[in-house]
Amino acid sequence: MSHLLVDRADLNQALQTLKDGGLILYPTDTIWGIGCDATNEEAVEKVFALKGRDKSKSMIVLLHNDNQLASYVQEMPEVAYELIEYSTKPLTIVYSNAKNLPNNVTAEDGSIGIRVVTHPFCEQLLQRFRKPIVSTSANISGVASPTTFNEISQEILDGVDYVVQYEQDIVRNSKSSTVMKLDPSGKFEFIRK
Repeated sequence: MSHLLVDRADLNQALQTLKDGGLILYPTDTIWGIGCDATNEEAVEKVFALKGRDKSKSMIVLLHNDNQLASYVQEMPEVAYELIEYSTKPLTIVYSNAKNLPNNVTAEDGSIGIRVVTHPFCEQLLQRFRKPIVSTSANISGVASPTTFNEISQEILDGVDYVVQYEQDIVRNSKSSTVMKLDPSGKFEFIRK
């Protein structure tokens, strides 16, 4: 993980873009992502359009603190807090019943994938934005996910409203998060390891 200082102007521009309903291209605790206000249905539609993504596929949303989970999940399994706390790598948990999120963010069955991030830029952005942010890989659907900033296509770069400067020059061994489905009873299964 890099120890770059987060530039205030970079952070402010990303924040303003989210507030305006725009799309950002930003580094996360996994790979570079396309993000928007997860509570803004129109902004989420723009993400689907840019990626050419099937609307039946749900989005992952990011939070900066597990205290926020109860605002977006109807029945919080207690074990979720332990799984998040003790996970040694980025973990996205799919919860059964989402709430306070538009239908186009959630899966057809009402579930939602949420990841609590530990990443300098994401954490500060999420703390200041005070709402969940969509995170989906920075690629056109069907094309391999870029692992570095330099692998992001021009189509994606041109399709977002703001490209975050933070970590553009950093090359790290990035991969997608582990994904686990967790039902209200605490029973879980891995979807992606």
